[in-house]
Amino acid sequence: MNHAQRLRQRIEDEIVSGELALGARLDENQLAERFGVSRTPIREALLQLAVTGLIQTKPRRGAIVSAPEPHLLLAMFETMAEIEAACGRLAARRLVPEDAEALQAALAGCRAAILTDAESYYAENYVFHTVVYRASRNAFLAEQALSLHRRLAPYRRLQLRARQRLPQSLAEHEAIVAAIVAGDEAGAAEALRSHVIVQGDRFTDLVAGLRAPSAA
Repeated sequence: MNHAQRLRQRIEDEIVSGELALGARLDENQLAERFGVSRTPIREALLQLAVTGLIQTKPRRGAIVSAPEPHLLLAMFETMAEIEAACGRLAARRLVPEDAEALQAALAGCRAAILTDAESYYAENYVFHTVVYRASRNAFLAEQALSLHRRLAPYRRLQLRARQRLPQSLAEHEAIVAAIVAGDEAGAAEALRSHVIVQGDRFTDLVAGLRAPSAA
């Protein structure tokens, strides 16, 4: 990650944890002084956060901590689920030995990371999904999947902090790999769709996490 991306992730963490509350104003000068950098990487970080919907730029107020409306967030996750399902279906149909090895290696990385913390697991989770995209052998589809994955990154990271989500996610990864390696196109598609989609309690918990105030 470059400097702006690291700053974006630090600010992103404070937003999704509630340390920076909804409606809080993000002043470029104050952030630059706080992080000991110039305004340029701060401005770039805020632009990246605006793409995810975590902040909005308002006239005369500058950057304000925000969050997508629930219906938009749900729509993004539904779209992501269908894109990943397509990647899984094609990966099962077109799997080559090098991609099969990469999938097993990515799965092993997730198994190791689950013993540390959610952030380490998320890093390996990101690798796992990019390997699935690549295994689809459809460069355009993989590009779209990666773009939306990055846009949803703050919310996917937040999901992993839910109780028992890490072992559940790992079990879902194992089912995804098993289906792809077996050449089960329908099974791979459904496993990925179920893995990504947020419905019912999972979606309610996600929205609640975004709107929760910081702990005292």
